Amino acid sequence: MKFQVNALIEFIGNTPPRCIERILYIDPHGQNLVRINIFDRKALPIWQPVLELEQAFEIKDIHILEQDPLKQLHLPEDSIPELHRRHRDRAWEIIKSLVQDEQGNPRVAVFIRQERGRLVALRTQETTASRKTIYAYLRQYWQNGQTKNTLLPGYDRCGGRGKERKGGQQKLGRPSALARIDGDANGIVVDDQIKKCFERGIKLFYENKQRLPLTKAFQRTLETYFNRGYELQDGVLIPILPPASELPTFRQFQYWYSKHQDLERATKARLTEKRFNLSYRPILGNATQMAFGPGSIFQIDATVADIYLVSAVNPGRIIGRPVLYIVVDVFSRVVTGFSVGLEGPSWLGAMLALENVNANKVAFCAEHGITITEEEWPVHHLPKEIVADRGELEGYNADQIVNGLGINVSNTAPYRAEWKAIVERNFRLVNDQALHWIPGAVYLRRERGEKDYRLDACLNLAQFRSLLIRLFLFHNRFHELKDYKQGEDMRKDQVELYPLDLWNWGLRNRAGQLRKIDQEIVRLNLLPEAEASVTEKGIIFRQHQYDSQIARDEQWYLQARSHGRWKIKVAYDPRRLDVIYLRLENGKQLEPCFLHPNEITYQNCNWYEILDQDELERQKEPARRSRRQQAEAVLDAQIASLVEPAQQAVLAERQGQTRSAAVDGILENRAREREIERKTGAWQLESSSESTEIKQPDETDTQAGYIPPPRNIELLRELDKELKRNE
Repeated sequence: MKFQVNALIEFIGNTPPRCIERILYIDPHGQNLVRINIFDRKALPIWQPVLELEQAFEIKDIHILEQDPLKQLHLPEDSIPELHRRHRDRAWEIIKSLVQDEQGNPRVAVFIRQERGRLVALRTQETTASRKTIYAYLRQYWQNGQTKNTLLPGYDRCGGRGKERKGGQQKLGRPSALARIDGDANGIVVDDQIKKCFERGIKLFYENKQRLPLTKAFQRTLETYFNRGYELQDGVLIPILPPASELPTFRQFQYWYSKHQDLERATKARLTEKRFNLSYRPILGNATQMAFGPGSIFQIDATVADIYLVSAVNPGRIIGRPVLYIVVDVFSRVVTGFSVGLEGPSWLGAMLALENVNANKVAFCAEHGITITEEEWPVHHLPKEIVADRGELEGYNADQIVNGLGINVSNTAPYRAEWKAIVERNFRLVNDQALHWIPGAVYLRRERGEKDYRLDACLNLAQFRSLLIRLFLFHNRFHELKDYKQGEDMRKDQVELYPLDLWNWGLRNRAGQLRKIDQEIVRLNLLPEAEASVTEKGIIFRQHQYDSQIARDEQWYLQARSHGRWKIKVAYDPRRLDVIYLRLENGKQLEPCFLHPNEITYQNCNWYEILDQDELERQKEPARRSRRQQAEAVLDAQIASLVEPAQQAVLAERQGQTRSAAVDGILENRAREREIERKTGAWQLESSSESTEIKQPDETDTQAGYIPPPRNIELLRELDKELKRNE
């Protein structure tokens, strides 16, 4: 066995455990060596024959350590504080002549006990250091590895860092100014009972949604757990606290909390878990690792662009800020599609962005007056998976994308925007590279008196789309991805870290994720779906009437009237109200249904306008209800003013009358009342022609009583009465 200087030997035999010694010197003949225990504070060098150690090694009484437990002492020079370097240099100057000769070789005499004492005594006369100090420096030098840096001070190991101090009768810590003046200990010792009160106070008053500051939580803790009782003042229980010298201090409370707090638990308790995940959660992952190649995962998201636009028809009219959707390939960071509109974040914007992903970009750019080649934007494919944020790609819309287009849809958890950080980053790039320098851009820090930036707006929607096309073309070709994590195969091929270079490399080496589908099929499956009703009046969708030729040919309306209405699935474009599409043959065929002529007033509207109108009508409903309720109140009061006097009059007439007598003679009463009504309600017509004198009955006839001729109807009534009597 070949031993080496500074090697560490652990003795395993009958010696106490963890006995580790360092070899300080081996004589030129290799027969004897010097060793020292590295953990014994009173250890000194010991001579031993090499043969004995070799024999101990053979029988496994010792073994050589590969790891030095004191290796942390060997620090780079630039990382050592100036104060520590001065201490090291002073100690080295004291022992240098003891451990090295003029040529830098080890001095063997210092390892010999009699010579060492004489040399140390001589050195104490030459320097101001004491014998104890010199021995301490020598022991530190030998035990730690015999280098100059082993003499560095161990200030970092002072003070019992990380160890909780146990208090006795005397309060720990520096005395306060008051304690130094009056000589009394100001404050109390924090024992286990007080620590339990601290813990309860933290949970009750600090780690909750009230978000009290730590000082206020400390005050509430004192009031709750350290009061001497309560005093009733104006009907309110007031806690009575002891003097401050008998209470723990806020510094003690703060110190205890800083040592025992669970930062994650406290943050979640004071905020919410969603907020913690968004703003405080450790960020250890990398989205690129989930994408094998181009088309593995696309991320989609929307934002309100930081710019105001004007109308294309009338540039003097400001139309507000547009809604921007961006779709990005996770593997390459290529912008694969986008859409710009005025509707809020909705399925329509996502639908247009996904349609643009599958569109031929050469033709798309040509529509906006921009000429490009296929190589400049070679993206006209659908991905294997889309990551969104639960907004637009949930429910039927996501099901149709999965079932109709074969794309997996993953939605992030609420308030977890960092899960689609790649597309979120592109919004910032749009703002930094273009929007913030264009007239009409939003400036969040607007000083009072400055010009309203909205008045500077000058771009319309078409011009803004053209600007974004040029920006995304620049991004795909020239935006360097400095933080991109390359794979070993990428580094081997020396791939340039630009989105389009990564895309093209991925197509050559990691293909198979992209999907090409006919544009009409994509549009068919992107249209949102709903249910309509087939009725005898036509196809009713959202309270609007539609007509279809296939419904007429197959007599749907007649069947609905004969056997009852039924539901049918329809697809619709939110931008058009005049046409919807019947989904027939399990969605494989679309049959158009056109707005009925009865609905011609809605011909030029879209569904957003209709929904806005419906919302306005709902907002007017409380006013209508108030108007109707007030009118009913007036009507009820008027009815009561007629009914109540009539009831009083009837009750007055029926005093002492039985129920049977009250209902007897209804027919006679009716006949008399009818005659009175005829006389009072008969029309008296005036004629312009010469009036004809009507003979009035004379007094003798009146006195005798005038009897009109009998009528047939009266005879029938008398006959009916006679029949009832006979029964």
